[in-house]
Formats: sequence, C-alpha cells, structure tokens
Amino acid sequence: MECRGGEPVRGGRECTTGAAGEPAAGQRRARLLADLRWGLAQPQKSLPSKYFYDTRGSELFERITGLEEYYPTRVETELLRNHAPTWMAALAPATLVELGAGAATKTRILLDALVAVRPSVLYVPVDVAGDFLREVSHALRADYPTLEVRPLVRDISLPFPPDFPLERPALFALLGSTIGNFDPEAAVDLVATVRDAMAPSDRFLLGADLRPGPGKSKEALERAYNDAEGVTAEFNRNILRVFNREAGATFDLEAFEHRAFYDEAKGRIEMHLVARRPTTVEAPGMAPVRIAAGESIRTEISCKYDRRTVTEIFQDAGLSLEAWVEDEAGRYALALAGVSADGDGGPESRS
Repeated sequence: MECRGGEPVRGGRECTTGAAGEPAAGQRRARLLADLRWGLAQPQKSLPSKYFYDTRGSELFERITGLEEYYPTRVETELLRNHAPTWMAALAPATLVELGAGAATKTRILLDALVAVRPSVLYVPVDVAGDFLREVSHALRADYPTLEVRPLVRDISLPFPPDFPLERPALFALLGSTIGNFDPEAAVDLVATVRDAMAPSDRFLLGADLRPGPGKSKEALERAYNDAEGVTAEFNRNILRVFNREAGATFDLEAFEHRAFYDEAKGRIEMHLVARRPTTVEAPGMAPVRIAAGESIRTEISCKYDRRTVTEIFQDAGLSLEAWVEDEAGRYALALAGVSADGDGGPESRS
C-alpha cells in the first residue's frame, strides 16, 4: 500500500504468520498489545503506523491519495506513465513483486506496460491489509486474464519467503515513498531484505518523496499531511480504533487531535495525536497509562530524500542506482536499481 511513512516496525522480523503469510488472530492481538505497551512506555509515546491499515484505514488512505493537497500520488503516477513503458520494454520482467501494494492503482500502469511486452506474468502484491488485498487481487484477475496473481498478506519488513517461487527476471517495487516508513538504518535493512531476494537479473524500483527545495516549499509539504477536509486527521485517529477493537484498549478518540509537521533537522514529516485534555488508556496486561493535556503519541514518520540519500541507502544495502527521474519541480523521484557488481544476488537457480 502506498504508505505515508511511520515508525520502524519494532520486532517486525519476529512476527509469526499463518496461512498465506497472514498473522493468526491470537498472534496479531499479542503483537498489538506488545507494541502498545512498548510504545506508550517510551519518553515520546508512539504507535507503529502499520496498524493504520485495517480495511477502513486503507479506504481512508485511498481517499487521501486523491486530495488536492496530496501531490505524491499524482506526481508518481505521471512519472510512471512517462517511464514505465521504456523500463518494462528493456527489462521484460516475468514477475512483479509489489511491497505495500494497497489498491494497486499505480500498479496498473506497470502492468499495462509489462503485459504489452510479456502477456503472461506473475504479480505478487504484498500488504498487511488481508481483506483489502484479496479484493484488489480479485479485480486484477478479472481485468488481466493472462496475469497470475498471488497475494501475500505479510509485513513488508519481513524477509521475502525463501521458498516462494519467482520466475526471473523479477521487478521488486516499493512505491508511494513507503521507504519513508523507516528511519535511515531501518530503511537500509528493508532494502537489504529485498536485495537478499534478488537475483542478478532482477531490478528494484523505488518511489521517493523529496525534501523541500526550489520547486517545493515546506508549507506545500506540510499541507499534504494537513488537508482541509480532515481526511488525514480521521486516518490518523483510525489507529486508535484498531487498538480499541483488536487489542481491547480504551483510547478516547475525541480526546486527541491531529498534528503533522516537517522536522527540517531530521528531514522528515512527523504525525502525532495530541491529547486535548488529560486522558487514561487501559488495555489487557498493561497498567493504566495517563496522558497529559498537550502530550502526544507519534503515529508516523515520513522521511524525505534526495538523490544522495537514496544512493547511500542502495549502496549500504548492496544495490547500485541505475536510473533516477524526478518531476520538473523536484517534488518526487523514481529510482531504479540493480544488484551491485560485487554483490552475490539472490539464487538465480530459482529462475
């Protein structure tokens, strides 16, 4: 799913999954409670942003992507339209793996360009929102009869299943600046996880929201996270609904207001829920937590990039930048990378 960024997934690699990679209900509840206890015990209280994305959260985010203030979706879509046909013709991937697939709206641009070159391909959408992902997969099967769709309900920070068969070459895609989900160290870990699944013939396509510059003001960036309709505020509070419903927490949604701002020193947007008044949160197995008026819970970070920082992430993860394109205003970029010449790559024997 196109993700606006958030806290690095604490302990994500410890997550245990059931059939088709989907966490069993009891395991998910235990993880929710563990993340809740840990997050509310920190000096800066926080909640992992992966919990935004139940079905309602996914639908709210799809509304956000269509808002006037939220430029990343429009700009990334235009970049894909301009460059996907050339890249797909050159790469001719047999498999497309999309991390954080969501509604797969922009994926259709890649698929249209891909099936024009290679009609019979495998598409593997990876996302945490199981019901939403299955609906999207069903629609894609209907619209692309020659496409094999194998949805994988899974946290994208987990290593790609080593026994999951992929026809090569494969294109791994992480769009929507989902990379902003993670702080720099965790971003390298995420990309390295992808690189570990790559064969030398594979490529990695990354979407990255850029830092403010001559064509993009700080104010325009902040407006993307503070829309006039209040959809982002509702999306932000939805994380509390998830914890109340699935973990038995007692968040008072009306006690919190939305706040989002750009931290220039850290090069990232931060999104918070700020307590309007003193409030107490309870949950099974957790002592009551008092939150003072004015105190906040950080629900999201969204790191912003430039060519240098993206190149460094790729290099640290064992990839090499092969192509970089951005819009004329310098708001957003697509980066295409391959396995570094001195890297081992994933097992080509799985071709």
